[in-house]
Amino acid sequence: MLKVKRLYLFMLQSFLPLLVMTFFICLFIVLMQFLWRYIDDLVGKGLGIDVIGELFFYAALTMVPMALPLAILLASLMTFGNLGEQFELTAMKASGVSLIKSMRPLIVLMILIAIGAFFFQNNVLPIAQTKMWTLLFSMRQKSPELEIPEGVFYDQIPGFNLFVEQKDRETGTLHDMMIYDMSQGFDNARVILADSGRLAMTEDQTHLFLKLWDGEMFENLREQGSGNMKNVPYRRESFLDKEIMIKFDANFNRMDEGGMRNQYVGKNIAELQHTIDSVNLRVDSMGVSYGTALREQPLLGVSYYKPVYTLNENGESEQERNPEVAMAHPVNVDSVLQGKTSGVTMSYLNSALNSAKRNRQDFEYKSFSLVDDMKTIRRHAVELQKKFTLSFACIIFFFIGAPLGAIIRKGGLGMPLVISVFLFIFYYIIDNTGQKMARDGKIEVWEGMWLSSMVLLPLGIFFTYKAVNDSAVFNRDAYVNFFRKLIGKNETRNVEMKTIVMDEVVPSVALERIAALRESSRRFLEHNTRRDYLQYWLKGIDRKELRGLSSELENLVEYLSNTRDKMVVIKLMDFPVLRSLWIYHPTNYRWLGYVCAAIFPVGFPVYLIARRDTATLRAEINTMIATCDALTDIYKTHLASSADVATEK
Repeated sequence: MLKVKRLYLFMLQSFLPLLVMTFFICLFIVLMQFLWRYIDDLVGKGLGIDVIGELFFYAALTMVPMALPLAILLASLMTFGNLGEQFELTAMKASGVSLIKSMRPLIVLMILIAIGAFFFQNNVLPIAQTKMWTLLFSMRQKSPELEIPEGVFYDQIPGFNLFVEQKDRETGTLHDMMIYDMSQGFDNARVILADSGRLAMTEDQTHLFLKLWDGEMFENLREQGSGNMKNVPYRRESFLDKEIMIKFDANFNRMDEGGMRNQYVGKNIAELQHTIDSVNLRVDSMGVSYGTALREQPLLGVSYYKPVYTLNENGESEQERNPEVAMAHPVNVDSVLQGKTSGVTMSYLNSALNSAKRNRQDFEYKSFSLVDDMKTIRRHAVELQKKFTLSFACIIFFFIGAPLGAIIRKGGLGMPLVISVFLFIFYYIIDNTGQKMARDGKIEVWEGMWLSSMVLLPLGIFFTYKAVNDSAVFNRDAYVNFFRKLIGKNETRNVEMKTIVMDEVVPSVALERIAALRESSRRFLEHNTRRDYLQYWLKGIDRKELRGLSSELENLVEYLSNTRDKMVVIKLMDFPVLRSLWIYHPTNYRWLGYVCAAIFPVGFPVYLIARRDTATLRAEINTMIATCDALTDIYKTHLASSADVATEK
C-alpha cells in the first residue's frame, strides 16, 4: 500500500482547496470578459436559457487555458504566503526540511496538471471551440426579438423602417405609424402612414403579419416607367383596412459544425500537422511550377531552354526540360527597332508594356494565393504550438508563485492578488505580442509562441534560487543602499553616546590612531591626484587604497565612540562615509580603458561625472584631515588637563 508522508498530505491539503477556489474565480472573471465582448450578439434575440447555458459551458471550456495559469500562480502565492506568515515554513526549515522538499508533492501535482492540460488542449478544446463558435455565429444570424420602441425608428426588420408614436401595452395596438418599405430597393420605396395597427408573428415563426387601419400608401413605380428619369410613375392609395405579410424568420437555426470543424481551432495535433504538411507540399509545388513557367516564358521569340532529348522505355525520343540558356550571345534589342518608323517603334513599345503589365498582374495574382497558403500554415502552426505552451506555463507560474509566496510571507487575497494580476498581465501582453508577430510572419512561429515562456522562465529560476537560499529579495534597505552606491548619493554619519562603555578610550592611543588616519589621508591625496581624460580611464582612483582608508576610518570611529566626552562624539559625526564607487575607476584592464577612451561620445560624459565625484571625494578626505586635527587638539587638551591634575596632587 502506498504510504504518503504527513508533510506531503499537509501541503496538498493546503494547496488544493485554494487552487480549486482561485480557478473558478479566474474562470468567472474571464467569462465576464467574454460576456461583455459578445453581449450585443446575445441581447434582444429571444434566446432560450438552454441555448445561452450551452454557449457559456463551451465558452468556459475555451477559457480554461487563460484561467488555469493565473489560478496556479495565485494559489501557490497564497499557500506559501500563508505558510510563511504563520511561521510554518520557518518551522519546517528548523526541522531540516528544505523549501524544495516541501514543494515536492506540489511539483508532482503540477506535472500531472501539465499532462492533463496537454490532453485537454489536444482532445477537448478543439471540440469546445468548434461548438462555441458555431453557436455564436448561429446567434449572430438569428433575427432580433420584436420589441417596437416608441418615438424612434425601428430598423431590425430587414428592408423596413418602422416608426410608432404611441403603443398600447395592454392590447398591443400601435398608434400613429409610419413605415418605410425598402424591400424592393430604394428606387421602388413605399411609404405607409396609418392611424393604428397591430403586429403579430405567424405560427411557424417565419413571417410577420401587419394589420393596418385608416391610412395612406405612397409608392414609386420606376420599374413600370418608360426609362425617362424625369417621368417616374407614382401611386397613392388610401385604405381603411390593409394587411401586409413580411418575411421574418424568428427561429433559432443552428449552423453546421462541419465548416468550423475544418478550421484550425477545431483540429488536434495530428490534424494540424497533416494540414501543415499538405499546404506546404502545395506551396512547394506551386513555387516550382511558377518558377518553371517564368523561366520557360519566351522573350522576343527566343526560348531560354536548351532542348535535350532522351529515350523513354519504348525507345522513343522525348524532349526533356533543361534549365540552361539556349542563346550563345545576348539578343541585341536595339537591332529589332533599327530601320523602323516611329509609329512602328511605339507600337512595339506599347505591346511590350502591355505584355509586362499582364505578366505582372498574373504573377501578383499567383502571389496572393501563395500568401494565403502561408497564412494558413502559420495559423495552424500557432495552434499547434498552443497545445504545448499551456502545460509549460502552468509549471513556470508555479515556480514563480511558490518561491515568491515564501519570500513575501503574506497570505490572504491582498498582496498575492496584486502580484498575481501584475505578473499575469505581463505574461499576457508578451504572449499576445509574440502570437501576433508569429501569425503575421514577422518572426518564426515557435519563437513567437514560446516568447512568454522564455521571458518568465529566468524569473522563476531566480525566485526559486532566492527562496531556497533565504535571500532578501524584497529588502527595502538593500535596494536603497544599492541605488545609493549606483548614483553616488552621500550618506550622513550618525554617532550616539553610549550609556555603558566597556572599553575606555586611552588619550595617547587615540592620538596615535588619529595621527595614523591623518597620514593615510594625506598619502591618499598625494597618490590620487586629479587625472586628465586618458589617465582617468587607465589609472583612475585606487579603489583598493580607498577601501583600506575607509576601513581605517571606521575602526577609529568605532574606537572613539566609547568616549565619555560629548564634544568628541559631535566631532566624530563630521567624518564622512567613504564610498568606493565604480565610477572612480571603471576598469582594471588597460586595453578596455583604451577602448572606452576611444569611444569619445560615451567616455567623455562618464569622465565629466567622474570629475564631479572625485572632487567630492577629495573634499571628503580634506574634511577627514580637518576633523583629525580638531580631535587631536581635544585629546591634547585632555592630556594637558590630566598632567595638571597629577602635578597638583
